[in-house]
Amino acid sequence: MGLSRRQVLSASLLAPVVALTGCGSGEGSGGKPTGTALWYWPGGLSPAVLADAVRRFAPDTALTCTEHPGQFRTGLDAALAKADGVPAITGIKGEDLASYLPRADLFVDLLTLGADEIQDDYLAWKWQQGRANDGRLVGIPIDIGPTAAFYRADVFGRAGLPVAPTDVDAAMRTWAEFRTLGARLRRRLPDTYWIANTMTLFVIAVSQSGTRFVDELNRFVGDGNHIRSAWEIAIGASTDGLSAHVDNDAPEWPARVADGSIALSLGAAWHAQDIEGAAPLTTGQWRVATGPAGNTNIGGSFLGIPASAADPDLSFRIIRWLLGPENQARAFTDARLFPSTPATYTMPALTVADPFFGGQRTIDVFSDSARRTRRLYEAPADAALQEIYLDELRNVEYRGKAPETAWRDALSKARRLADESGVN
Repeated sequence: MGLSRRQVLSASLLAPVVALTGCGSGEGSGGKPTGTALWYWPGGLSPAVLADAVRRFAPDTALTCTEHPGQFRTGLDAALAKADGVPAITGIKGEDLASYLPRADLFVDLLTLGADEIQDDYLAWKWQQGRANDGRLVGIPIDIGPTAAFYRADVFGRAGLPVAPTDVDAAMRTWAEFRTLGARLRRRLPDTYWIANTMTLFVIAVSQSGTRFVDELNRFVGDGNHIRSAWEIAIGASTDGLSAHVDNDAPEWPARVADGSIALSLGAAWHAQDIEGAAPLTTGQWRVATGPAGNTNIGGSFLGIPASAADPDLSFRIIRWLLGPENQARAFTDARLFPSTPATYTMPALTVADPFFGGQRTIDVFSDSARRTRRLYEAPADAALQEIYLDELRNVEYRGKAPETAWRDALSKARRLADESGVN
């Protein structure tokens, strides 16, 4: 699929427990955390909101917020295993949550601290993602990643395609219509591609199904119709010649996005930053439509309290303040963290017209996508299983492997990994 903004940030090399200064140094003279330590990663929380939290809670504690670039989970796992130097509050990345839910005893059950009082502030499906099978609540949602289609309005216009978001939505409500519209663009602008690659199509289509590769009974379902359907969506776009064969983390991706030779990019709300960063001179030329890519989620993380925290009540008060609807609006403005609290969607910080997207109120697209999203169960093995299918899609798209051979190989490898992971 290529790396997202968050994945790029998390892939930096680091010694896991070496900290950069966030809103505090996070360490006393002996290298031990002092006061109330909070761990997060670059881009994971709003620096402005964190700085205010330090001042707000100063009468109660010396809050130190330590930013850990690199493999965040590695450092957190090491601290939790030793039960030494563990923060009082920690971020939990969305892609790591599934591995922690079966070990919910590593964290305080936030329901015992009164989290049920704020449950209605959050999207129900996202709140449920933070709960373990035994009902314990491990994390409060920081942000989410509602999905949609980002497209070049000027390129669409040159190709004679619909330009206004509502018209684009009407023209590609289904994945079949999406392919048809892409084929029209390719016929009229042969040097322009519809999408960069097909892997994101697979990821979104799987998520939309409501089930990934392992179900809630711990059964392997990677051979199910929902996976095969998502596979065919990706393969169809590849065989139709809609893809530029460029990974989102490839060196040429920014230039292709900037020069308009890739007309459309699917992704979560935070993908806007990828595009703006790659093509700042294209301000006003982009728009956002739901299309067939909406109504699901990619990404979004949590704050939790390790079981060894000295004062869980204080830690929860800090989390509750950090992630309240008003501060989530500030986090969107400051760090482009898309809110997990629906009340935030009508606040001025989110309802202003976006110049980069031609004055469009993109919140209208993303908030609707967020509200229509349903909970997606994620098993600990799901992320690794997904990579197997993506690797085989790359073999088809970049190396010419026969699609049916790639599908059979994906199933064989996935079943073997599932067996090794204790999946039934």
